[in-house]
Amino acid sequence: MQKVLILDFGSQYTQLIARRVRELGVYSEILPCNVDIKKIQDYSASAIILSGGPSSVFEEGAPTLDKKIFELGVPILGICYGLQLTSHLLGGKVVSSQHREYGRAVLKVLVNDTLFDGVPKQTNVWMSHGDRVEKIPEGFVKLAETSSIPFGAIKHTDSNIYGVQFHPEVHHSDFGKKILGNFIFNVSGIKADWDMANFIKMETQRLKDTVKGGVICGVSGGVDSTVCAVLLKNALGDDKVFPVFVNNGLLRKNEAEYVKSLFDSMGYKLYYYDESELFLKNLKGVDDPEKKRKIIGHTFIDVFYKASKSFSAEYLAQGTLYPDVIESVSFKGPSATIKTHHNVGGLPDKLNLKLVEPFRELFKDEVREVGRQLGVPEEFIMRHPFPGPGLAVRVLGDLTKERLDVLRDVDDIFISMLFKHDLYSKIWQAFSVLLPVKSVGVMGDNRTYENVVALRAVTSVDGMTADWYHFPHNFLAEVSNRIINEVKGVNRVCYDISSKPPATIEWE
Repeated sequence: MQKVLILDFGSQYTQLIARRVRELGVYSEILPCNVDIKKIQDYSASAIILSGGPSSVFEEGAPTLDKKIFELGVPILGICYGLQLTSHLLGGKVVSSQHREYGRAVLKVLVNDTLFDGVPKQTNVWMSHGDRVEKIPEGFVKLAETSSIPFGAIKHTDSNIYGVQFHPEVHHSDFGKKILGNFIFNVSGIKADWDMANFIKMETQRLKDTVKGGVICGVSGGVDSTVCAVLLKNALGDDKVFPVFVNNGLLRKNEAEYVKSLFDSMGYKLYYYDESELFLKNLKGVDDPEKKRKIIGHTFIDVFYKASKSFSAEYLAQGTLYPDVIESVSFKGPSATIKTHHNVGGLPDKLNLKLVEPFRELFKDEVREVGRQLGVPEEFIMRHPFPGPGLAVRVLGDLTKERLDVLRDVDDIFISMLFKHDLYSKIWQAFSVLLPVKSVGVMGDNRTYENVVALRAVTSVDGMTADWYHFPHNFLAEVSNRIINEVKGVNRVCYDISSKPPATIEWE
């Protein structure tokens, strides 16, 4: 299988590059920009893409890479900071622009080059930079420009080294995906051989070859862990895979019953543990979201450690996804940890189990396609994502059973109304948040001082970027009226109209 390696310099769009490459039918993977050159060679990439980033190439501590990468003979495409760094390292000149350029620009293609096959001579592209290339290195030629950028795209005359100042990976660049496709297929000579049928075949064989003992599979009721359990059972057989469902007391209303019925319908035995009291005890008095996540992660480990004594198992399987890994693992240099995921980072020695994560390199929409091909019911495949820490990160502030029950009732009304109005399938993720504040209200002839809840609904492809869903006003009015009338303890409902970025999808 041919692969595209993406070196990350801290751009908010790096994950989008990986998504676009995979959408073109080619496997892609992200590594930190400071990875050792030997590891890059061992990776055997058919092409390398250098991401953008927030730094200036000439500032102290700016991320860089080994110049030997340009001698590997592998086609390279530098995007934004990747272009600037290529120019800087190879003898060109990068200067600070008088004004940061952010948004659409018109790119003028000046040269008939393979990179721009099928692209108009003038096309809209997306810019996000504070520096620009003023002089290109020896051996490079100019391919395109904008009204404010003299070098919008460049290439080396004797090798397949390209650079573009704009971001072809974002949808605002009208022919961005076409340009990426030209680089991958026409410049690099890669063939599209990455799809989910191919993934299932390869991963099934890998599991058969490497997993020799029993596997405890932690299932949460979410799409990722459920599809993971089905894949494992198909690959290894029912007698080797033990799906364990832990009720941590942080689930949605009637969630435990729903998950048990789902596994019954698929003919799989589910091992159920109600540990809600233990989790709530450990979380008592904790309001910091990072501490909540870590406590939940440690408690899960304790529960699985106890459960593992009941099985002849050598492995623990989790439905960890690529965005979980990217958001949790802080690369040295440009990238920063956004949040800690309870299922990322390995296992403690005491658990004495080896970790199995079949979806560690996949995005959620890819896992959904795996689920479809494995026959998981569509009703379940299209369930909205649910965070590993559950309602712990949706009850802001102190966690109590009473506050969790209030949120469960609110969320149940909100989600049921989405189904009633045929809106659920149009939304990537919708949920409710219980705020750590109260507000004054009037109900009947009485003054109230009760809870405030926020509703959140976003559209997205893979959760890396998201926009708030534009509900009709009458829908929001109906939902708000039902919540206030039916849920004791709530007298105010708000709707969140923040996009990601700058906000995250979850509040904590």
